[in-house]
Amino acid sequence: MNLFVARESDPQETRVALLATDAAKLVALGAEVQIEAGLGQSIEVPDDAYEKAGAKVSADRAASLAAEMVLRIGVPSEEDIASLSPQAVHVSLLDPFNHTDVVRGLAQAKVSAISLDLMPRTTIAQKMDVLSSQANLAGYVAVVLAAERHKKILPMMMTPAGTIPPARIFVIGAGVAGLQAIATAKRLGARVDAFDVRPDAQEQIRSLGARPLIVDLGETGQTKEGYAKKLTDEQLARQREAMARQCAQSDIVITTARVFGKKAPLILTNAILDGMSPGSIVVDLAVETGGNVEASKLGKEVRRKGVLIVGLPELQRRVPVPASQMFSSNLFNFVEHFWDKEGKHFVLDRDDPIMQGCLVTHAGEIVHPVVKEALA
Repeated sequence: MNLFVARESDPQETRVALLATDAAKLVALGAEVQIEAGLGQSIEVPDDAYEKAGAKVSADRAASLAAEMVLRIGVPSEEDIASLSPQAVHVSLLDPFNHTDVVRGLAQAKVSAISLDLMPRTTIAQKMDVLSSQANLAGYVAVVLAAERHKKILPMMMTPAGTIPPARIFVIGAGVAGLQAIATAKRLGARVDAFDVRPDAQEQIRSLGARPLIVDLGETGQTKEGYAKKLTDEQLARQREAMARQCAQSDIVITTARVFGKKAPLILTNAILDGMSPGSIVVDLAVETGGNVEASKLGKEVRRKGVLIVGLPELQRRVPVPASQMFSSNLFNFVEHFWDKEGKHFVLDRDDPIMQGCLVTHAGEIVHPVVKEALA
């Protein structure tokens, strides 16, 4: 079976879908691996590294897109979809709820499109969970980015000139990104408070040395995908009241709250931001899905009454080497899970729970029930 790894169409993308080490593993499985010329250029991986791994380098993108299987990070362009073969398997991060035209185009082209951002959050799928691996890095970068922009230092320092108190960081959301933000902030010496609507997240917050903010919201929970359930208007109002008090005494606030397949919840209103001290920094890690912060702007850093609101998307792109390493490993693990080692080909097993969770289009139809309902 021939596999083609395409370069990313998005000029802002710094990551690489497949590294030479994982290309070698695919070759060892019996795959015929082709990579587009210059695939690893953004992280200084030359084409000959892939050739040494047993892959072929292609300069003809359109012809190579006719492969039986195409791997990449982002969404394909209209031109790319037109070059794909019917019955081909396309694997990437499709973000299907925000790229509905791409999903319809893949269905019309009769391509079996697999969206890695729909990966079920199960034990066996952990090694393929691209969203978690990338969110981990985004949580780290959020803290480093805020520390770089803040005019204070994060750790406490005792000097002959006096004691400098630690910076106070408040993390909203204790998922993968939030927990990594907490851990990073603690390693840098900050005093960290954190909040999550899920009651079982309190122990995780404490285990990292942070103090959980306890807010009585009544009954809450999480979806089967591991995301927090949407709160009622009354619960959101109660939460914002507690947030306002905590944000007012924080130097840095990092928001990470997302709802699967829906717009991110608005957590920090302008009224809350106006209660923060000038010089404070807010990093909105949900800005790509609508944002947790009312004043955040996608792709921009804006100031509101002395408070800096950072709305830069895809923070993992700022550390492209480990981000590529993680994505490449996740991608290989996914392909290997469905690989027939005797027949030396990828098996699209629709009875497998992992495939059921992330297969979006197949045989000319949109087959993922949640995506199908959203597009309808």
